[in-house]
Amino acid sequence: QGFWRGNVPALFMYMPYTAIQFTVLHKLKTFASGSSRTEDHLHLSPYLSYVSGAIAGSAATVGSYPFDLLRTILASQGEPKVYPNMRSALVDIVQTRGVRGLYAGLTPTLVEIIPYAGLQFGSYDTFKRSMMSWNRYRYGIEEDDSASSFQLFLCGFAAGTFSKAACHPLDVVKKRFQIEGLKRHPRYGARIESSTYKGMYHALTEIVVKEGFGGLYKGLFPSVVKSAPAGAVTFVAYEYISDWLESLLM
Repeated sequence: QGFWRGNVPALFMYMPYTAIQFTVLHKLKTFASGSSRTEDHLHLSPYLSYVSGAIAGSAATVGSYPFDLLRTILASQGEPKVYPNMRSALVDIVQTRGVRGLYAGLTPTLVEIIPYAGLQFGSYDTFKRSMMSWNRYRYGIEEDDSASSFQLFLCGFAAGTFSKAACHPLDVVKKRFQIEGLKRHPRYGARIESSTYKGMYHALTEIVVKEGFGGLYKGLFPSVVKSAPAGAVTFVAYEYISDWLESLLM
């Protein structure tokens, strides 16, 4: 059961997060291309793919952030539990820190998500275009939707790995802010007292000074193992569901 600790708030976060993210992304690409058809969005410049992804990621983060905070706290508290469920964590945070406490660490999260989402969506579109060009060269396929589901999965996997590896230090800083003041058993690591870090730059320098540069990459492997296949499945599912919905409207 420990592997699923914090899973409920994680689901509550991912559902609105992905809904907002892909909706905003589709609207931005539709506005830029003048068409709502997915295949027409492939002709946009890579620059627009990166910018659209960054804006969509920021909007999704703001809309779902309290659930991200609760997920991180529930997954980090260890045993014995400080909060038995999401509701108790929510009530305690609001009572002790106010509503603003639900947005603790939002600034470093946005600083992280802007390059992360931009790189993820921008690199995915770039990999997808390259894969389609390879198919046309190798098999003589001329259609725009020539990438297979496995190829789309590989593009999503590569994009997720690249973006997560590049932005992981910012994710470490974000989580340090989120678990400030969390009471937990010492075996799960030293408690991070409230107001330990004065800002993002201070947090980065403190981690490097006390833990070395390796401290900025703590948890990178499990993070990539989780995010890369999850992102790949999300991209493939989105592509196929979008095509299916477009076929219904035609």
